[in-house]
Parts: sequence; structure tokens; C-alpha cells
Amino acid sequence: MNRRPWVLGTVAVLVFLFLYAPIAWLAVASFNSSRSLSRISGFSLQWYAELADDTRVFASLRLTLELALASAAIATVIGTLAAFGLRRAFPGRGLWTVLLSLPLVVPEVVMGVAMLGFFVKLAGVPLGFGALLFAHVAFSLSFVVVVVRSRVSGMDVRMEEAAADLGASPFTAFRTVTLPLVAPAVAAGAAFAFLLSFDDVVISSYLTGVGSTTLPVFVYAQASKRGISPEIVALSTLMVAATALLLVIGVVIASWRARRAGAAARLV
Repeated sequence: MNRRPWVLGTVAVLVFLFLYAPIAWLAVASFNSSRSLSRISGFSLQWYAELADDTRVFASLRLTLELALASAAIATVIGTLAAFGLRRAFPGRGLWTVLLSLPLVVPEVVMGVAMLGFFVKLAGVPLGFGALLFAHVAFSLSFVVVVVRSRVSGMDVRMEEAAADLGASPFTAFRTVTLPLVAPAVAAGAAFAFLLSFDDVVISSYLTGVGSTTLPVFVYAQASKRGISPEIVALSTLMVAATALLLVIGVVIASWRARRAGAAARLV
């Protein structure tokens, strides 16, 4: 590989083409003046204009954002507390760790059927926002626990002990020492929970009710009924663009924090 560096470059280009060529073609096709997805006949914003006039899209988007924000907030709080609880040794900790990790490997179809049977049929939660919120918190909680616990397990407990020795109360030590150390992991877990909720199709399709269709379920339903229409292509392009924008913002913030931390270290 060292003697033929072009091999690694060629493989990298092929991998990126495999990953991003369909997305790039989707973006190009969204500006097509015809309804064809295989032949570009001209440039037009017609499909975006029709998409802007569709009130169902904005209703689904609003519901999806509200659901993702609420489930991410609840899962982040519970998952962070669970990660700190699993930090201590206690009888049955291994069993609790396995139980919290099960949603990571259970198929989504099985999760959807189980949540439909438990929350709706057994607990009596009606189909709609309530059932969706319970389900999204349940399946995103494990990701938050795994991310935050990986950071918590690597923390040096002597820093908290030093804060206590200096007279800090447990709450003050947590606020000034522990929380800043785990804040990046908590933010990453919250981002995971938000994106999992925002993108979920399989589990949400079991629990949607009248007037409570999430945006991914709406896109899937429209594609199943009418095929992949130009409006759906335009909507998918906007979703990809929004995700890419959030990613860029995250990278910029992380780079800014890294430069700030480096400048502070040089001053010390």
C-alpha cells in the first residue's frame, strides 16, 4: 500500500461514490422540470413550490420535531442518571447493564410489536403522540446510557474527591467538576436520541394514530402509495440538507471548543 498510494486513493473514491452518489442524484433530480427520476430535462423549483403548499408536510414535520425534542430530553435525563448509577458497584449491576443494552440488538419490528402490545393494548395508552413518546424514549434510552457511561467510566474520581476536600458540597462538586467533564457525552447522547427519534420509521408506523403521523412515516406512506414522486424527492433532499447542516454546525462548534481549550492551555 505504501508503494502504491493511488490504490488507497482509488478505493476511498469508490467508497465515497458508493455512499454519496445516490444522495447526490436525489438532490439533482429534485430540481428536474419533469416527473422523471431517470432523465433530467431541465431546471425547475416546481416540486419545492408544491411541497411548500402541502400542509400535511408541515404538520408532520412539527409533530416529528416536538416528538424528537421531548423524547431526547427525557431519554437524556434518565440515561445520564442511569449511567451514573451503573458507575457504582452493586449486586445485579451486570444484569441491569445487559437489560439496558438489549434495545441495541433487538430488531425494530420486534420492538414495534412489543411496544404496540404493551403501551397500547396492555397499558391503555391511545395511539398517537403519547404512545410514540413512550416508545421513542424506550428505544433511545439505551444509546444515551452507552454513550454517557463510556465517559463516566473513564473519569478520575479523585477530581470529585479533591473538590469535596476543598469544601464543595456534593451538588457543587457535581455542577462544577463532574458535569463539565461529562457534558460532551451528554450532548452526544442527546443528539443520538434526537436523530433516532427523528428518523424512525418502523416503530413509529405501529404507533401512529389519526393526525399523528411523523414525517418519516409520511414519506414512506406516500412512496408506497404513489411511488417515488418528485415532491417526495424534494422533501428527502431538504431532510438530507438539514442533517448535513446540523453536522457542519456540530463540527464547527467542536473545532471552536478545541481551539479555545488549546489557547487556554497555552496561557497556563
